[in-house]
Amino acid sequence: MSWASFSLAPHCSTEMCITVMICFPGYKWMEGTASMAHGGSFAHRGELRQAKRIVVKLGSAVVTRGDECGLALGRLASIVEQVAMLQNQGREMMIVTSGAVAFGKQRLRHEILLSQSVRQALHSGQNQLKDMSLPVLEARACAAAGQSGLMALYEAMFTQYSTCTAQVLVTNLDFHDDQKRQNLNSTLQELLRMNIVPIINTNDAVVPPPEPNSDLQGVISIKDNDSLAARLAVEMKADLLIALSDVEGLYNSPPGTDDAKLIDIFYPGDQQSITYGTKSRVGIGGMEAKVYKKVLSCLFTVKAALWALQGGTSVVIANGTHPKVTGHVITDIVEGKKVGTFFSEIKPAGEFICDMSIRSEIICQLAELLTEKKEEILAANKMDMDLAVSAGHLPPAMLKRLSLSPAKLNSLAIGLRQIAVASQDSVGRVLRRTRVAHNLELEQITVPIGVLLVIFEARPDCLPQVSALAIASGNALLLKGGKEAANTNRVLHQLTQEALSMHGVREAVQLVSTREEVEDLCRLDKMIDLIIPRGSSQLVRDIQRAAKGIPVLGHSEGICHVYVDADASVDKVIKIVRDSKCDYPAACNAMETLLIHRDILRTPLFDQIIDMLRTERVKIHAGPRFASYLTFSPSEAKSLRTEYGDLECCMEVVDSMQDAVDHIHKYGSSHTDVIITENEDTAEQFLQQLDSACVFWNTSSRFADGYRFGLGAEVGISTARIHARGPVGLEGLLTTKWVLRGDGHTAADFSEHGTMKYLHENLPVGQPLAGRRDSN
Repeated sequence: MSWASFSLAPHCSTEMCITVMICFPGYKWMEGTASMAHGGSFAHRGELRQAKRIVVKLGSAVVTRGDECGLALGRLASIVEQVAMLQNQGREMMIVTSGAVAFGKQRLRHEILLSQSVRQALHSGQNQLKDMSLPVLEARACAAAGQSGLMALYEAMFTQYSTCTAQVLVTNLDFHDDQKRQNLNSTLQELLRMNIVPIINTNDAVVPPPEPNSDLQGVISIKDNDSLAARLAVEMKADLLIALSDVEGLYNSPPGTDDAKLIDIFYPGDQQSITYGTKSRVGIGGMEAKVYKKVLSCLFTVKAALWALQGGTSVVIANGTHPKVTGHVITDIVEGKKVGTFFSEIKPAGEFICDMSIRSEIICQLAELLTEKKEEILAANKMDMDLAVSAGHLPPAMLKRLSLSPAKLNSLAIGLRQIAVASQDSVGRVLRRTRVAHNLELEQITVPIGVLLVIFEARPDCLPQVSALAIASGNALLLKGGKEAANTNRVLHQLTQEALSMHGVREAVQLVSTREEVEDLCRLDKMIDLIIPRGSSQLVRDIQRAAKGIPVLGHSEGICHVYVDADASVDKVIKIVRDSKCDYPAACNAMETLLIHRDILRTPLFDQIIDMLRTERVKIHAGPRFASYLTFSPSEAKSLRTEYGDLECCMEVVDSMQDAVDHIHKYGSSHTDVIITENEDTAEQFLQQLDSACVFWNTSSRFADGYRFGLGAEVGISTARIHARGPVGLEGLLTTKWVLRGDGHTAADFSEHGTMKYLHENLPVGQPLAGRRDSN
């Protein structure tokens, strides 16, 4: 049984809001795994591009005019154009339409008015007509009068796009008889095979009488067509059902309020507090009844959507009446754009891996697959490299990040095996143990953070690294890689899921395909616990802005400094500066600014530094003070806070170690900073005073890396001052919880008149607690 409370809000300026909670019996929603009748629904909007067979349901509000008498011809024409375009792309389109009652009502009104005018003219002998009252029109009669005209209109519109249509009228009884249902299926299959668009409607001329309180003013019951669309979608194994009406989608609170947000993705298994908001088309009189009926209609829309979703058909509810979007709403949905509310059974939380030995086995298996499938990985990477080179928009530094080699894959495999070993005692490890009082003992233990969203640019080797760290720490993982590495990422993700499948947890690591999906995910603060962007400073800033209530762990820039002290060794300076700048210029731990003590200027050491940088083809940008010392200086640096990411660097002069520290605090990014000196006191002062994530003495800045630190790999380098800092490996993806075991203790026992006293004794971590149960 699944409960949901929700809001469907139409496009209107004034709203009435009603909170509704409904229960859908018989629905069992599964996290990470969907129970489908045919292949399964799509997990993400981006996958909707793959939809081959599509059902478009047009609600009465979309097809009919605002007066509920006659058709909205402009809207209908734009919808027909979109359906025809998709049909001509090779998709199989079906339309479930309302409108026969409204069209028939218009015709019958015209006939009645004409008949009354003739009779009145004959009776009075006058040309002027008196006011004439119209009788209440019976809905089934209106449907009988309107079906042929509605179909003729569809046929005329589709003919303009060389698309053939066929009318299919059904009733609910047709679905209760197996033979009739098989005949209907066969007919529709044959029409689709012949590239014909079936126009399907309930045969409202023969349906049972409506319920007593139903509205007969020209609007067909939405419940009937919603149920019909859902049934047909499942029966015909449709990939996508697009339900268009006058609602924008589902909201998390009354539309129009400050905190109201359209729910981009609805996961039916979640209990959500959501409010229904609407505006009645009618005037003040009867508004409550009209609104109540509209609420029920919207409930039926959602119930039909959930029914279709459980049957394996993806569903999007969207507004088909908004004048600014009607002309492209269907094509936008099929292209995966953020329109309306997308129903998905696959929660991004995936599955958690708890057993220590299982985590280790999966990571070792992934390491083996990187070696076994090396040729397949490199072939996919070559495709990405060729596409990037031919496009010509990636700088050399990005191309180097994108490229994989056998040596890189071997290093990856080695790092993954290190992570596998570390994973065996990572989760559930006791960090602190305290005897609070007699028989009251406290533990602090490590636990997974939860669901991680890691976004990385053109760096495919990041995928297996981050996957292994997430598996080792027991976290579920969503990955978004750069489109430049799409082929490589696809192969690496398949290998990751292959390794996970050995223990039935394939969905623990999922790949997100589009930028819009990332924007949607950044708003799911109740489902995603931490976002880690790994890439350019612009990427990190974009994610920090997009994240709504979700912590973001990362560094905005990698402006790393190397300070050459007056007491530096010549050999060490040349070696360290060369490696820091030239080993991998695109890396975030590469040197971007070289600080020189003023006493080194015009010395052989200074000349050697300049000669080495010129030999390595490093372009030097002079800082203001450095430029003032030179007659013919290099180009002056536009900013002392620049991450070049290439064979370029800024060079500046400082008066002392303290001056260097002040400069780094002012212009650095708290990433990695280095001092080169033989003076131990100076070095220690630098290491203590400098507030960066990584501070080094007489070693290259390139050592700021999870693999080189012995962490196996990293999800990135954090310059934040909370939680993990520096290279974020396995430990950085864990948090803690407190476990207190007592025996009927209460706070009152420790009050002034209580019988107990606090002990607060620190216990050895390895010492088992008295009477402790196995927490695993």
